Amino acid sequence: MSASPTIADPAEVKAIIKSVDMTDDMQQHAVQTAIDALDKYTVEKDVAMHIKKEFDRLYSTTWHCVVGKHFGSFVTHETKNFIYFYLGPIAVLLWKTS
Repeated sequence: MSASPTIADPAEVKAIIKSVDMTDDMQQHAVQTAIDALDKYTVEKDVAMHIKKEFDRLYSTTWHCVVGKHFGSFVTHETKNFIYFYLGPIAVLLWKTS
């Protein structure tokens, strides 16, 4: 995997939510976890791993996460456990399966 361009200051980037099926609290936690991960890691798979592990820990398994600039997807998720958003040029897709 290639290194992701870093966002100058992730804390100042507004999340653009494209599609969501989760509570407001979970949405806010997903965005904040992604901001923290982008601040800590430069490789997209490491950012995705950080977000996935945090959601597994807080909301039980099994979460999946894709982070990047160019990807397509079609996923099936548990009700109330899906979010797709952008932080600057970086897209984050996070969902839970049973």
